[in-house]
Amino acid sequence: MRNTIVSNPPMHAGSGLLSEPARAVTGPLGRFLAWIVAIVLLLAAPLSAHEIEDFFGRYGGKATFETAAGEEIERDISVEIAESGKGFSVRWTTASEQEDGRRKVKSYDVSFLPSDRAGIFAAAMQRDLFGHSEQHDPMKGRPYVWARLTGDVLTVFSMFIHPNGDYEIQQYDRSLTETGLHLVFRSHRNGVALRQIEVDLLRQ
Repeated sequence: MRNTIVSNPPMHAGSGLLSEPARAVTGPLGRFLAWIVAIVLLLAAPLSAHEIEDFFGRYGGKATFETAAGEEIERDISVEIAESGKGFSVRWTTASEQEDGRRKVKSYDVSFLPSDRAGIFAAAMQRDLFGHSEQHDPMKGRPYVWARLTGDVLTVFSMFIHPNGDYEIQQYDRSLTETGLHLVFRSHRNGVALRQIEVDLLRQ
């Protein structure tokens, strides 16, 4: 299982899709132009784009990273992506052993709904007075969360505004592999990279 950690790092083209000018040219030149158009259409399309449903499942693995104090910590990481109403949910858990033998566990569970923008999903973090899903208000110290699906990567973003006005962005990129998920976690504070963790998770 690959596990790389860095701390403080500086259309499908359908057949017959030819333009009218290419159709109007006959002979060897026409065939040559037809091949050029077909190749351009093929290269312009995503080669292996996935749907959200392709990510559904449970995944697990281990990651070792270095804290700000220079201490190495190993954590168990698990992720579950599942259908949820009209959208999907992502639940991720990290667990680590403390010096006194106790096990520290943190879990997060967020549901996402399609937005008006293709491939972008809004987090259904709480309910308003009318029972409708709405985002948290980052000005109240709550994270503002959203997700996007671009090609082969499902990304979850989380933005925090600290009490002193600093902002922090956490980014989780998850891409499918033959055995599960490849996870890349990055965090930035005021645009400065804080931490990056890269790990392969196995489908369970």
